[in-house]
Amino acid sequence: MKPGARALGIAESFGRDDERSTLAGAVVRADRVLDGLAYRACTVGGTDATDAVAGLVGDLGRPDVQYVLVGAVAPAWYNLLDVPTIHERADRPVIAVTFEASDGLETGLREAFSGSALEARLERYRSLPDRQAVSVNDETVYIRHIGCEADEAAAVVRAFTPEGGRPEPIRVARQAARAGDSYARSLA
Repeated sequence: MKPGARALGIAESFGRDDERSTLAGAVVRADRVLDGLAYRACTVGGTDATDAVAGLVGDLGRPDVQYVLVGAVAPAWYNLLDVPTIHERADRPVIAVTFEASDGLETGLREAFSGSALEARLERYRSLPDRQAVSVNDETVYIRHIGCEADEAAAVVRAFTPEGGRPEPIRVARQAARAGDSYARSLA
């Protein structure tokens, strides 16, 4: 991948008693240069994370960003992302990267929600692309992708992960989200 290739990483941060989660979007080049930041918020336990993530892409207005990398499919306490909708609205490949082996979210969803709230989340969760394990720098990450083939998605994750297992755009977005969240709390 060329050093100037860009990806938008999206991550979030919220505290135990927060009603809102801070989402940060970080544009990072493949050579690890930070090239832009944007913030949005979504409701903890809500259903608005997809709109917030798509809004970040729009806020940045960066046609040079080739990929969107999200650091979770269920940010802000099960505010599940609709990855196909994000792909459609962003008009570029979306790769969701998670960092732990898991049996999935259905048990947790059933423990946290009931009725129509549970059914809507289960439907969205079941519509997600399948997870695939990818080896990166002697670590394993798990990806879901739409808008590109599996080989390309794995190559993108590897290209944007200079060390360890966390792609640089997601790592930087996570740090920015934590800083933004900390600042927002200090104003409250």
